[in-house]
Amino acid sequence: MTTHTATSYDQLPIIDLSAADRGPQARALLHAQLHSAAHDIGFFQLVGHGVTRAETDALLTAMRAFFALPEADRLALDNVNSPHFRGYTRTGDERTGGARDWRDQLDIGAERPARVPGPGEPPYWWLQGPNQWPAALPGLRTAALAWIDRLGAVAHRLLRELLTAIGAPAGFYDPLFGEHAHPQLKLVRYPGSAADGADQGVGAHKDYGFLTLLLQDTVGGLQVQREDGRFHDVPPLPGAFVVNLGELLEVATNGYLLATNHRVVSPPGATERYSVPFFYNPRLDARIDPLPFPYAAEAPGVTTDPANPLYAEYGHNELKGKLRAHPLVAERHHGNLLTPA
Repeated sequence: MTTHTATSYDQLPIIDLSAADRGPQARALLHAQLHSAAHDIGFFQLVGHGVTRAETDALLTAMRAFFALPEADRLALDNVNSPHFRGYTRTGDERTGGARDWRDQLDIGAERPARVPGPGEPPYWWLQGPNQWPAALPGLRTAALAWIDRLGAVAHRLLRELLTAIGAPAGFYDPLFGEHAHPQLKLVRYPGSAADGADQGVGAHKDYGFLTLLLQDTVGGLQVQREDGRFHDVPPLPGAFVVNLGELLEVATNGYLLATNHRVVSPPGATERYSVPFFYNPRLDARIDPLPFPYAAEAPGVTTDPANPLYAEYGHNELKGKLRAHPLVAERHHGNLLTPA
């Protein structure tokens, strides 16, 4: 009779990126761990990334100062005023899976001039544009843009190690990034439970870029769907980033690497939770070629969702997500892009 040991879901795999610098044996072990985590789960905790406590504290201090501003100051940055989906979203105005997310946030991207699509140009160029910054907190702009640069470098290194781990050319996707990449950052506050008892901090979803690096505080609430089909808590790990793979890597590997459903359950009562997801995304006009790697024959195929088609050019995927998540922005600025009900 065969006995099965129950899988432990107490913690995600913990990957030490600094092992890449500790000689061939340590790097080989890192690659084995990365391969397993990315193929089997699509999520892991990243340590040894080189981001210092001082860098993290600078961002968190600026972030808490932003959410401590009077509501009128935050609403002065309302993303409804931005055709580029940048700025402040008040609690309950964002949607995931058609239901409201009980959080407020500031959406930030690469600081670039607005690009209004010309005749015949893809509408996703609306996503390029300036951020909205609070005049009372000049340090927020400095801290947030520095964080985008810092985590972009970590994600670049991590992606190269991950591709190497599955036998692919390390720099295969390098041309899709560089100075024209489209990274994004969210500064998020979960204000506790909604008055009506709904506990959707953010609904179940997959990210649509390459990699997401999440800085979460000590409150918890992030849950990842595991092999048993259930959502399991991700206990906060001090100094670590929670990393998950986006849909582009699943598509690029025909399902060998996993983009995994995850969600956030609102903290109880009036407890606040802060988190900072960073999205490592390619150029808006990047076309994602299939990845050549030796395990391609074992790939199970991409998980298909008729309600969520994936496009070859990255920008179409992000625009689709933004139009769904921010209906007020979509209605004000992009009514011509909305699908009639």
